[in-house]
Amino acid sequence: MKIFLCYIVKSSEQFAAVLTHNVNCAPLISIREEMMDSDKITRQILRGSEKGGKTYEFDDGHDPKKPAQWWFQESDEGKILFIVFYSMACRYSKCLGCNLPSKMSKKHIPFDDIMDQIDYIFALPEVIEKKDIIDKVIVSNNGSVLDEDTFSSTALIYLIAVLNRNFKNLKKLAVETRPEYTDLEELEFISRALKEGQAFTQLEICIGFEAFDDNIRNNVFFKGLAKEVFEDFVAKLSKYQFELKCYFMLKPVPGMSDAEGVADIAAGIDYLSEIAAKYNVSINMHLNPTYVATGTALVDSFEKGEYAPPRLQDLASAALHSKNKDITVFLGLSDEGLAVDGGSFLNSDNEWMVEVLEEFNRTRNFDLLQKVING
Repeated sequence: MKIFLCYIVKSSEQFAAVLTHNVNCAPLISIREEMMDSDKITRQILRGSEKGGKTYEFDDGHDPKKPAQWWFQESDEGKILFIVFYSMACRYSKCLGCNLPSKMSKKHIPFDDIMDQIDYIFALPEVIEKKDIIDKVIVSNNGSVLDEDTFSSTALIYLIAVLNRNFKNLKKLAVETRPEYTDLEELEFISRALKEGQAFTQLEICIGFEAFDDNIRNNVFFKGLAKEVFEDFVAKLSKYQFELKCYFMLKPVPGMSDAEGVADIAAGIDYLSEIAAKYNVSINMHLNPTYVATGTALVDSFEKGEYAPPRLQDLASAALHSKNKDITVFLGLSDEGLAVDGGSFLNSDNEWMVEVLEEFNRTRNFDLLQKVING
């Protein structure tokens, strides 16, 4: 009988050492020592939610073999499939107005369940029908896909294999995460694996930045992201020519006027443009107008009349600032059904604006923004 020993291999040199039995690698069993147990992670999720003033419940009853959400969208990059996999919730969970973790579980979701979610997506008739024309896939779990304690690495590898096999013309894979969960060796491996597909597939890393102003971002919104950390992160991505998407929110906290919200986004556009030029990194700002999310501290301010969602005219004004800049802007135009009554930026009077802004996403025709601004 042969006994096989498995090791954590973190470099090609370590891989060669394993093959020649000249092993200086950590045994696989150390994974259990390095990984937090699921009960501890659950407590971390609940502590973060409490600090962020969250009152929502988690969706522990969701079928673990089905994704939380998925949809198609279009941009100047082409047709996009956006998948939100159902997994353990974001263990940071502090961000002031965010209730996206409420679509997740506070309990561990095994890797084989997430693999079943992947199979479910790729068996959908609408996905099969569009598989040859999908240009980009965005992968989310409403938290950090690269946090191996909440999203299985095995499932992520399986996803890449399925993408390579099925999406012959895929141009880009975008992965949502927080910067602290990014392992550059892991990203390099993912990038190499993507290159084994029939088409060249670029890797894009997506992070939440939310607001340019440091005080608003970290002391009011509780994002926990310093600009120094962000710039160090961008410098590392630059070495591998990975692309970057930064999520920003228009008017994310109480106390901001509409004009201040627009000014903060304009400052963010200028900052990201400087960073893109400095590090030679392709950056997209994904700009979301804030909605009053159920189960968050924003609800109290909204009910007291101290906060109102931004107008789509202001969203267009903010995006207009990106004209002739070194970054692109994509406008988020959905509240995902998570807003309280009256707390969305969407209403029956601005449906035509949504259609115009969706056309901007597809064409980057800035005249369309002016059309919305003029009303």
